[in-house]
Amino acid sequence: MRKARPGSTYKTNDASLPLPPGEGRGEGAFAEPTAAEGTLTRPAAGLSLRERRACSTVSLSTPQPLSRRELLATSGSGFGTLALAAMLAGERETLAATAEASGALHPACVYPPKVKRVVQLFMAGAASHIDLFDHKPALVKHHGEESDFGEPVEAFQNGLGPWLKPIWKFQPYGGCGKLLSEPVSALGDVADQLAFIHNMVSPSGVHSAATLHQTTGFVLPGFPGAGCWVSYALGSMNQNLPTFVVLPDHRGFGSNGVKNWDAGFLPSQYSGTVIHPAADDPVADLRPHAAGGYVTAESDRATREMLARLNRRHLEAGREGDSRLDARIRSYELAARMQLAAPEALDLASEPEHILRHYGVQLGKTGWPSQINAEEETHHFGLRCLAARRLLERGVRFVQVWSGNDNGFPRRNWDSHEDVERDHGPLATGMARGAAALIKDLDQRGMLDDTLVLWTTEFGRMPSSQAGKGRDHNPFVFTNWLCGGGIKGGVTCGESDQWGYKPLDRDNPTVVHDVHATILRLLGIEHTKLTWRNNGLDRRLTDVHGHVIQGILS
Repeated sequence: MRKARPGSTYKTNDASLPLPPGEGRGEGAFAEPTAAEGTLTRPAAGLSLRERRACSTVSLSTPQPLSRRELLATSGSGFGTLALAAMLAGERETLAATAEASGALHPACVYPPKVKRVVQLFMAGAASHIDLFDHKPALVKHHGEESDFGEPVEAFQNGLGPWLKPIWKFQPYGGCGKLLSEPVSALGDVADQLAFIHNMVSPSGVHSAATLHQTTGFVLPGFPGAGCWVSYALGSMNQNLPTFVVLPDHRGFGSNGVKNWDAGFLPSQYSGTVIHPAADDPVADLRPHAAGGYVTAESDRATREMLARLNRRHLEAGREGDSRLDARIRSYELAARMQLAAPEALDLASEPEHILRHYGVQLGKTGWPSQINAEEETHHFGLRCLAARRLLERGVRFVQVWSGNDNGFPRRNWDSHEDVERDHGPLATGMARGAAALIKDLDQRGMLDDTLVLWTTEFGRMPSSQAGKGRDHNPFVFTNWLCGGGIKGGVTCGESDQWGYKPLDRDNPTVVHDVHATILRLLGIEHTKLTWRNNGLDRRLTDVHGHVIQGILS
């Protein structure tokens, strides 16, 4: 049932019942009905079963017994309702696909859009806010002293050693005077365009759950990624390229892998498409394998045409509501178009030399050191940012750029339990160079005004030390920043406490649903109306939460 305002009514044939306060999707309990609300009684005898069932209602306060015949009749209607729901689900997926093909916008698109596209920069492993963006003088003053949080603390790996000051010095940048640490100093050039949120919180301190929460809005798998929802609502701006593209770390996927960008219960065509811009084969299986020298362009085209005919015949044989088959057909059709469009979009060698230097990209360089180092991180992250810009300017709606892969040893992500300086130093240097280059490049091309850039990570790191030089997980507070169209630059909205341990105002933290609601608003979408019926619930990216963060909007 759709949410109704307290005091509104719903009709049962000719009778109206008031909805008690709190009625809705899990929002409060039903109020106990009173006599004043009008308890309805069973109809008088003498009517047929159909007539009795058509006008009878059961008292809200006292359950009424059903006859065996009524029970069977009601059960039969229930099974019919289930069948109808299944039919409607298939019809809804067909309508969604039809709407996308026609270019129609989702009914949730009710605001004038400020941006057309989004790029999300995700730091896998949990970047330390207090070592990069959120300066805490109290940690400098009390460095090395026994950490005292004033309350019991649930640590992930017992990382409650002495207070640990920021690893690097902070300096003010831009007219706003934003304090940034040495490894991210490259972002100083665009500090006046960034809006920081320092009071983000996560419901989990576990990488997999927290990463899913940031990418999908839920801590459990099976829910669509944010890019999937944007694709579903807005459709494509270029039929020759995917609407949602994922650029993973060159060493592998982050925690959860494809679950971070899978379409979940949405039709499969809204899933993210993985592209490795530096690989010999950037898009997996887009072209025949090198071993298949016998495959010619003509035979490849003939094969795809045959597959399309067979799949269409299979779909039309009573399977019109099967979104999986329709998505597979669409993927083949998109792959055919991408064979022409993708090579040009990913031809980084065609970029002028000064642009490559701007991003820190060194095409053709091999033989990187075995230890994690800033030059290598700068090259690879800059390469992904450059590929993101090329995809965005060619009509891709949502690009997700990852830094860091899943856990392993030696560390190749932001999960610095042992040594923050060793891991964060190279990763942050590369990230800042690439992100700043992307922002400035979008700006000089006139694209930043209608592009939204989001920087995030799954949670932060503790202000206390772990093993002397590391930091444990901190889901209690961390940082996001945004930049681009509709964003008020040079501001901070939401502060952490003096230690960077929890939000300064613990009653009003910022959650990922607020960030997602803000992104959707800037895209012209009302987040409470962007829904998909699944398992009896109108699911949405923001669940039953989310408030637009007005303080960062221009």
